[in-house]
Parts: sequence; C-alpha cells; structure tokens
Amino acid sequence: MNAGTPSAPLDVMRLRADFPILAEKVHGRDLVFLDSAASAQKPRAVIAAMATAMERQYANVHRGLHWMSERTTEAYEGARDAVARLLNAPDRHEIIFTRNSTEAINLVAHSFGRGVLRPGQAVVISEMEHHANIVPWQMLRDAHGIELRIAPITDAGEIDMAALEALLADRKVGLVAITHMSNVLGSYTPAARLARLAHAFGAKILLDGSQAIVHRRVDVQVLDADFYVFTGHKLYGPTGIGVLWARRELLERMPPFLGGGDMISSVSFARSTWAAVPHKFEAGTPAILEAIGLAAAIAYVEAIGYEAIAAHEAALTEHALALLAKIPGLCVFGAAQDRGGVVSFTLESAHPHDVATLLDRQGIAVRAGHHCAEPLMHRLGIESTARASFALYTTQGEVDALAEGILKVREFFT
Repeated sequence: MNAGTPSAPLDVMRLRADFPILAEKVHGRDLVFLDSAASAQKPRAVIAAMATAMERQYANVHRGLHWMSERTTEAYEGARDAVARLLNAPDRHEIIFTRNSTEAINLVAHSFGRGVLRPGQAVVISEMEHHANIVPWQMLRDAHGIELRIAPITDAGEIDMAALEALLADRKVGLVAITHMSNVLGSYTPAARLARLAHAFGAKILLDGSQAIVHRRVDVQVLDADFYVFTGHKLYGPTGIGVLWARRELLERMPPFLGGGDMISSVSFARSTWAAVPHKFEAGTPAILEAIGLAAAIAYVEAIGYEAIAAHEAALTEHALALLAKIPGLCVFGAAQDRGGVVSFTLESAHPHDVATLLDRQGIAVRAGHHCAEPLMHRLGIESTARASFALYTTQGEVDALAEGILKVREFFT
C-alpha cells in the first residue's frame, strides 16, 4: 500500500484499517492500544507475507536445490537486502539476523567483547539503558575482566556529555554502548555526536535502535556507528527476528557467537573453519518466516515514509504532554529537547499497576512497571511508572481517551 508521500500528513484512519486487531473490542469498548513501545501491532501486509510463505513455498534455506528452497532462500536473503536498504548499510553482508535486539547485543558482547577487547579495557553504557544493554556487559565484565563504566544523565533525561567525555579521557574505553532512544523517557540521544566523541578517544560505538528505528529514519553511515541493533516486533514485524548491523572489518575480526550448521566452511573432528560473514554468525536454521515478515514490515513503513510518521508522532506527543500537564498529581518523566512518542508517568496516591489495570477496564492498554530499566528507575527515585507509547496508527482521539481515563482513575483514588 502507499499511504502517502513523505511530505503528506498521514491518513491515520486509512492506516488503521490495515491492522485487523485495532477493530477489536475490550470490555465492550473500542481498543485504545498505547503499548506499541513494548510490541507494535502487525499490518495485514506482514500477516499475508508470512502466511503466503508458509502456504505456498515453505522450505529450509541455503541448503536445498529444489524450487521451494530456492524461492524461500531468495525471499530470506531479500529480507537482508531490505534491512541493508533501511539502514543505508554499505554492504548487505554486514546485516546479521538474530532473534531480537537482546541477542544482537549479546552477540557483540561475546564476539567483540571477548574476541577483540582486552581485559582491562572498559565499556561505557548510560544510566537510561534497557536491561538488554546492561546485563551482557556485566557478564562480560565478570568473565573477561572488562571494566564497566556508567555515563550519567541529566535531570531532563539527556546524556551528560561532559561526564561521558571524562569517562573516555584515559583512552581505556574500547566500546560505548548507548540507546538511540530511551524506552522510558522517550529521549533521543545525539547519536552522531556520540559516535564522534567515542571515535575521538579510540572507542567503537554500539547504538541500541530498538525504539528509534520505529519513529525516524536511521542511516548508519551518517551516524558513523560501528554497531547498530534493532528488533522486528517493534517495527510492525513479527517476534523472533532482530538485526545486528556492524562494520564488515569488525565482523571479520570477531569469532562466531554460536556454533553449528550453516555457519561453517568445513568440519572435521579435528577442527572446523567458518563461513564468510554474515553466515558466520547465523548458526542453524534461521527465523525464515520471521525474516520474510520483517521485510514486509519494512516495505510497509517505507511506503508511508518516515518523515510523515515522525511528524504525526511528534504532534501526538506534544498533545499528550499538554493534556497530561493539566492533571493534578500526575508527573511525567523526561524533558529532553529531542524526544519521541513515549510518555512515562506516575499518578499521586495510585500505584502504576493500579493505573494500568483501571485504564484497561476502560479499554486503554498501557504498560506499567520498571520497563526493563531498573537502574533508570533508581536514578529517577521511583520504583515504576505507567507508560503510554504511540505508533503510526495512534490517533489524537486515543490520546484524549488516555487523559480522560487517567482523570477517572484519579477520581477513584481521591
């Protein structure tokens, strides 16, 4: 489908018709789905692409000589081309398929962390990282003797650039691993500036794009990143498929993450040799159908245009912040100058879980908890928040419903 040009406003109601689930009722009410940062809903184009592959051509990839295997291999490798195009990667062989962003970061922690970084070097992360970009580095620290350094954030929810530079000053840092957009605060980090700073001190940079790639165009060459990861299920695609992009020269230096079929060149009982990248990092039967679904999701988003999506979501976020600011006892966290469609909040005298439960009874789906960012919660001085997150199918009326729903929750607790 072609929902418009990059300069045209979104026809949101037309887009919503592409998502069957949005017509569902919850507790007898129209569904207001404001939890897309956790996992986005899927358009018919994605559902159809995966169903067609299962119904008409399914076979394993890379190994078969029959027509179904060849056709499925073509579709699977076409997904790699779609991701390379999406990221403006210089080389399609730099695209590694993983299960999700978490696995992609673990791959880098294992293969780059143990294979390239030396004990005594350091990795820098920030205070607002998702657990997926914390725990792998703690594991690397404990197993390989890497120092883990934490870059603070400001009260507005932005990277403290002066403090980050101080952490890099001794040139012991081998890698900076930082989110491109916070899943709690909505803050975009200045990715290109971070890359310049890391490189100036001899470090590589990994950007966790799990949230950012949903909302704005990502060009890894413009960002000058070394590693970029994202996951399919937030980008309107299926679960079970994620992406690691990395510079080819780094992938060539890194040892494999997993061993088994398809990642080898030759095997004997004495030794094995590895396949060329990207297959060196894709052991076993891959997520074939999921990759095909991801390619369909990318085509869907590209047809709409990131500029139109970004403008729509910016207007929604501005509207939401204005409405929520009027609700007594409600506190919104994060005030970054550059922020996306994620709004985390607390309501006086109401636990976030209670807020989410009472909103659900009104047909409004939000997330509540620490959002896999416990250290950030501690930095904010809280245990959890409720979180509303927006997508290309979110309407202003749904934002209005959220504000009205919160007012009803507030009445319940006062």
